[in-house]
Amino acid sequence: MIDRQHELSLTRQSEILELARSSIYYQAVPVSEQDLKLMRLIDEIHMKHPFMGSRSLKNQLRDRGYAVGRGHVRTLMQKLGITALYQKPRLSDPHPDHKIYPYLLRGMEITRSNTVWCSDITYIPMAKGFCYLVAIMDWASRRVLAWRLSNTMDTSFCKEALEEALLRFGTPEIFNTDQGSQFTSDVFTGVLSAHGIKISMDGKGRWMDNVFIERLWRSVKYEEVYLKAYASIAEARRELGDYFDLYNFRRRHQSLDERTPDEVYWTILPQRQVAV
Repeated sequence: MIDRQHELSLTRQSEILELARSSIYYQAVPVSEQDLKLMRLIDEIHMKHPFMGSRSLKNQLRDRGYAVGRGHVRTLMQKLGITALYQKPRLSDPHPDHKIYPYLLRGMEITRSNTVWCSDITYIPMAKGFCYLVAIMDWASRRVLAWRLSNTMDTSFCKEALEEALLRFGTPEIFNTDQGSQFTSDVFTGVLSAHGIKISMDGKGRWMDNVFIERLWRSVKYEEVYLKAYASIAEARRELGDYFDLYNFRRRHQSLDERTPDEVYWTILPQRQVAV
């Protein structure tokens, strides 16, 4: 991220990272204990009922004894990076410098590894704070190819995960994401374009377009994250590393005919890529 001792000016560093100059001088305000509780509850409710918007979430929180206004719920949803998942009109324009790509997977049968990869970001609650998790997944096998944690929802940790996946597993034909600014940025799409990968993006509010990684988040949250209270990002990284090893190599998936994602990935990988 920003290095105040680097020979490049702060202005130039902020341009490269696509950060607003004002953010360089911003001093983060700690999130209150009350808001951390509310964010965890909103995240849990959203995982069970992804169609609920700020009004319904406000009512759900009030039913649990938290007197909170709809505006504050909306603010916390923005911090979590979540929206109600239903078809709705487009209410905001994309970043003027970010190109939005069409969705390429409609009607497509995906039966081979490295045909389509997908990615998404989710919120991870901790005992005294929170962080964000990004994962790169192979669509056909459900194998998690790479992942990263960050305490800010920026582009750099998404790019790092992508570059690791490309280094270890080669290149997919298509890469699918939502329209989040991390994925539409020139920093991220530039890596894809440089490797000749076609870029696909979900329709606005269309969670089903990236359904397999949404299912991954449910597994991660209910089988790992909600059962623990990580004391630090380092602990979260260690515990999530163990979980993804279980998920990829030891946990057999009913949807994969009781095979592991790693087994399926290498079984259905085209032979020309296996030989590389």
